Amino acid sequence: MTDLIKELVQKAHKAQQEIEFWTQEQVDEMVAAVGWQAYIHAEECARLAYEETGMGVYEDKLVKHQKKTLGALRDLHGLKTVGLIEEDQERGLLKYAKPVGVIGALTPVTNASATLPGNCLPMLKTRNAVIFAPHPRAKKTCALNVEIMRKGLQQVGAPLDLIQCLEEPSIELTQALMKEVDLIVATGGAGMVKAAYSSGKPAYGVGAGNSVCIVDESADLDDAAHKIFLSKTFDLATSCSSENSVVIQESIFDTMVKKLEENGGYLCNAEEKVKLGKAMWPDGAHLNKDIIAQNAGTIARIAGVDLPQDKKFLMVLGEKIGAEDLFSGEKLSVVLTLWKYSSFENAIEYVEKITSYNGRGHSCGIHTKKEEHIRELGEKARVSRIMVNQPQCYGNSGNYDNGMPITLTLGCGTWGNNITTENIHWKHFLNITWVAKPIKPVVPDQEELFGAHWEKYGRD
Repeated sequence: MTDLIKELVQKAHKAQQEIEFWTQEQVDEMVAAVGWQAYIHAEECARLAYEETGMGVYEDKLVKHQKKTLGALRDLHGLKTVGLIEEDQERGLLKYAKPVGVIGALTPVTNASATLPGNCLPMLKTRNAVIFAPHPRAKKTCALNVEIMRKGLQQVGAPLDLIQCLEEPSIELTQALMKEVDLIVATGGAGMVKAAYSSGKPAYGVGAGNSVCIVDESADLDDAAHKIFLSKTFDLATSCSSENSVVIQESIFDTMVKKLEENGGYLCNAEEKVKLGKAMWPDGAHLNKDIIAQNAGTIARIAGVDLPQDKKFLMVLGEKIGAEDLFSGEKLSVVLTLWKYSSFENAIEYVEKITSYNGRGHSCGIHTKKEEHIRELGEKARVSRIMVNQPQCYGNSGNYDNGMPITLTLGCGTWGNNITTENIHWKHFLNITWVAKPIKPVVPDQEELFGAHWEKYGRD
């Protein structure tokens, strides 16, 4: 086992050293070649991901794979990642970009295909090698993606071992890999991320998702309901950014519920909610894997709920936040929890309490026409990203119509036990060498620093 990992890492290091001092033009040619192969083979990768994992929707996986590939290439295009990347003459500073080396990338079963090019392209742009460690239920999809992307490397004469994967992944092999690489990127569940942090190597991990969406009294309710429907049902909620709770202003609550029903939502009554809860958490604590990323009809059948054929997602009324009402947590399914608020301060309290229970630091959204509500939420919510009048599933990880870096790895800051609140992208795969030249001394001015303090409190 250890010999296998060491062999993979040695080959990766050798390949990475071959391109360490490539020109920007060579690097860009390589990234374009690999990106093109990933894009033109998106259909077979998405199809295999759907068939192998049994999760989500093929058509949505295809869109996701294509969009994340093109989006990553868009973000990387024209970017300087080789040699001198910044010069500050006034401060006498030069900054040189350097690769981090060999990256171990742990990929999830929920986004088995799109995560591969989404991670790989920025890693290559920064002259690194990558070894993917997929979820065992997605190993064939990972291997296919790697094979395809290596065709791009071959086309431009780049070393093929810049991109490798564990063909027969296991917990033991993944743990061994994490101890040998230079950097870990862990996209997946809490156990995987905790193992990455415990490996002794630097790691970028993600926190749990449990996105909350506010709909205030000024919102365009038709637009909000449709976007929530799109986000909730895209790839059957495999995304950690899919809305789990919608917090609705009390004066528009009934109208908004009707709008959601018009978009395919089905509001469970109290008895149906109990049945659904037992189906989703059979042991009263852990999510039933048989309902994850399944369509509404399948979930309803498992729960014994009579669901009309035209319904696309299930809704329940939230009662308590925490373990007493598991519907307040992440559900990884087309199930949405509805809450009613009075004042906007009350809405922010809901966001805080729900995400504190599950999903700290990840994200929230708001549908509103009030700029003051956007800014108040931005100031007070302990989340890493807030989407305004957008489907969170599309927006959080970067979309063509917002400025978020495109990725599938979302940091959640110290709130979620992560090192960064950013979307993990190319800049996280670089070491930077700072070169400092002597400059005219900038001596601190005590009057400027302490003048206001002296005037108010004196010099004692």
